[in-house]
Parts: sequence; structure tokens; C-alpha cells
Amino acid sequence: MPSRTSSSRLATGSPGISAPAPSTPGAPLITFDRVRDDARVKVFVRGADQALAEIGYTEHGERHVGLVAHIAYNTLKRLGHPEREAELAAIAGYLHDMGNAVNREQHAQTGAVMAMQILTAMGMPDLEIVSVMGAIGNHHENDGAAISPIAAAVILADKSDVHRTRVRNPEMIKFDIHDRVNYAVQKSFLNVDESKKEITLELTLDPAISQVMEYFEIFMTRMLAARKAATYLGTSFGLKVNGNRLT
Repeated sequence: MPSRTSSSRLATGSPGISAPAPSTPGAPLITFDRVRDDARVKVFVRGADQALAEIGYTEHGERHVGLVAHIAYNTLKRLGHPEREAELAAIAGYLHDMGNAVNREQHAQTGAVMAMQILTAMGMPDLEIVSVMGAIGNHHENDGAAISPIAAAVILADKSDVHRTRVRNPEMIKFDIHDRVNYAVQKSFLNVDESKKEITLELTLDPAISQVMEYFEIFMTRMLAARKAATYLGTSFGLKVNGNRLT
């Protein structure tokens, strides 16, 4: 993903979120930074990634969830959503894959319950917890839906993370189509054009490693989920590969 932020491109790194005033007088605001730096969160995020490594999945650790958090935050900010809503999207994005520590199946729903326990212990208000839980529980393309702007932003951010850095063992690209497609992607951008109300996933893909048709073979359901999420946010969704717009 890009290493810089422009008016319409989303970059890696910390969301850089400024803290608005707490909604309840005297109540501490549960910020993205506090969630990211929490010792229990670190254990669960790393444990989830380790579990997926054991069964041969691509990287789902701190790099992935940090990127999803940042893109989800920036997507809502670009489209004019409130600061706190964008920060909750970042929090949901960072916590969205913790359920993999339990099992890959229904990891979204399991992760939502795990997030509820963590955020409740931190003192986050129930209404905010509900929003975060809904986004986490609906981020998976097979059984989720954009039920809120936060959920839509997390879906778009999660499905846009296709890149060779997610491949744990490059030797596996000979045998595994998921590793091969990810390894073929040299650059990926989620381009949010707020003026045109367009969201475009831009990929630079090495055709010597994987053909475009392989991308669609494994990621069609993800692109459909991204399209529905973009529509929920009042935008259109498109895919551009090597400079050619495909959708």
C-alpha cells in the first residue's frame, strides 16, 4: 500500500486520529491508540495471525489490521463522516480479525464478541461498542453486510489489502492460488475520490506471476462485497489493474 497520503489516496500507518471531546462528561474517550497499544489486544491479534499461519493462510497480523484500520478511517473522513465515527471504524478495523485465534470459521462473529469484552473492560459506551461489534461481525464477505458506515468502511479496507507482503512463503506461489495472486500484486491503492463519489481499488499486478483471471477466480465475492459497501456509502466501486479499469 502507498506510503503517503494525498487528497484521495489512502496510506499505511497509524490513523493519526485527534481525540474529540468525550460524549459523556468526565468519561474517558477510548481512542484508537489506546486500543492498538493495549496488551490484551496485542496478544489476541498476534495469536490470531499465528493460528492462520499454522493452517497456511496469508498474513493477518499487525501489518494487516493496522492497514485496515487506517484505510477505514480515511475512507469515512474523505467522504465527510464525523471524526468519532471514523475513529470507531479504525478501532473496528484493528480488531476485526481477532476471532481467527479461536477458529477461521465464523471468525467475524467470534471476534465481535471478543471485542465487546475488551472494549467493555476499557469503559467504552455501549452504543459505540454496538457499532464496533456490528462492523467486525459483518466484515467477512461470505456472511456479512454493510449495516452501517463503519461496517462499510471496514469491508472496503479489508478487501483492498491484496499485496505480496502478505505471502509468508514465496515458494507456495507454485501451488496455492491465493499466495500466487497476492504475490503478483506489487502495488495496491484504495483511491477515494470524494468529488466524483468513486472508490477504486488500483492494483499493479505482475502477469508473469498471476493472470488477472486468477484474481477474479478467488476474489469475486470480495469485490461484490466491496461494491455493496461502496454503494451503502453513496459511492460507486471500481477495479483498475495495470492502468486498465475493469469494473
